Amino acid sequence: MLPATLAIHHLARYGSRQGNIHVFPGQMSIWGKIIGGAAGFFALGGPLGALLGALAGHAIDKSLEEDVLPAAHDDRRATREIAFTIAVIALGAKMAKADGTVTRSEVAAFKQVFQVPPEELANVARVFDQAKRDVAGFDAYARQLASMFNERHPVLEELIDGLFHIARADGEVHESEIAFIGEVARIFGFSDADFARLREVNVGPDQADPYTVLGVRREQTDEEIKAEWRRLMRENHPDKLVAQGLPTEFVALANEKVATLNAAYDRIAKERGIK
Repeated sequence: MLPATLAIHHLARYGSRQGNIHVFPGQMSIWGKIIGGAAGFFALGGPLGALLGALAGHAIDKSLEEDVLPAAHDDRRATREIAFTIAVIALGAKMAKADGTVTRSEVAAFKQVFQVPPEELANVARVFDQAKRDVAGFDAYARQLASMFNERHPVLEELIDGLFHIARADGEVHESEIAFIGEVARIFGFSDADFARLREVNVGPDQADPYTVLGVRREQTDEEIKAEWRRLMRENHPDKLVAQGLPTEFVALANEKVATLNAAYDRIAKERGIK
């Protein structure tokens, strides 16, 4: 078995509003898919394919050593998962470069977002460093990933949340980072109002305006606000996101998003006396 082919023993538990998501033992992690199948995903092309190629030699060597055949290169979900992961590494690297410095806290946050196993840190670092050196602009990576999803797709929201998570790791989100994330959001098809909501979500449930977090207005009725909250909960449910191409390694971010949405609705419900 490849060192990167991890048996995931993770059961994320949610409250009654959130449901359950199960990741079964023996399921290959995104790192296993990349290492086991990097050579087969050159069909991605573009800047993401080029970055994936930075791992190709390593992947081929391990596949030959362990006699492992890459699985289902034409699988759409697997392709999306790998493209998503490579894109977040690339965009995180470009954002760090835009900020001018890479602090230890940002590196720690990067590892936290990715849930990178120790044996794969070197591979992630290789892609991260390659992306920083790459002449391609961050918009090239963002546009390629955007072409694989519908505009304003919830999986793309998770990527925006991940970038915010990394940006605020040092205790301060710099204007250059906000501008960077805002431009990525625009490429993904999010409006200015959408980005205001995403930015507010990442302030934190205790400080954020709960109406902005849910993307609703104070003059809307209780029923309208509840309906919007329920819609957001359906769209951001981790089971659904994983089925649409979010790697299971990013479920922690999805959990955080769901908790923030619930906290916002709870504050509004308490304020309005909604039962």
